[in-house]
Amino acid sequence: MSLTLLTGGARSGKSSLAVRRAEATGDPVVFVATGQARDEEMADRIARHRAERPPTWETVEEPLELPAACARIPPGRAVVVDCLALWVANLLERGDDEEATLALARDLAGWAAAYPGTVVVVSNEVGLGIVPMHPLSRDYRDRLGRVNATLAGCAARAQLVVAGRTLTLDPVED
Repeated sequence: MSLTLLTGGARSGKSSLAVRRAEATGDPVVFVATGQARDEEMADRIARHRAERPPTWETVEEPLELPAACARIPPGRAVVVDCLALWVANLLERGDDEEATLALARDLAGWAAAYPGTVVVVSNEVGLGIVPMHPLSRDYRDRLGRVNATLAGCAARAQLVVAGRTLTLDPVED
């Protein structure tokens, strides 16, 4: 019914906005997390996020097979997917090439656009700075940009979040 993509910088307020929007629907919420606890700092971060979510929310932790995990969510939920930036990093680390990553992104976007309920997808915008020096960093930046564009292309609304404020993004005119 309604896909929203929220993108922006780190700590810009994307995730908290996604959570507020899901809560505002009044529907049961499913939070789909893509992060993995690979070190102590990330384990602490994940634990804090889990503790912040209401106990009535369902949490799905899926670092790789995101479209398949989302396809199992029953209709009529408010779904928060947080975040594409970690998901793309996980796919890159697994060895997925760009086409495989984009195919999964198209699957996710198709599911989200057709889902009978609210879907809010969170991602980072990493392409606004200097061109990274390392080829792997450039590949990640480019892939994430293309994944974000894929989701935005299917979204009813795409917004850039900066300093807790939103800027609604219009589709690119041909």
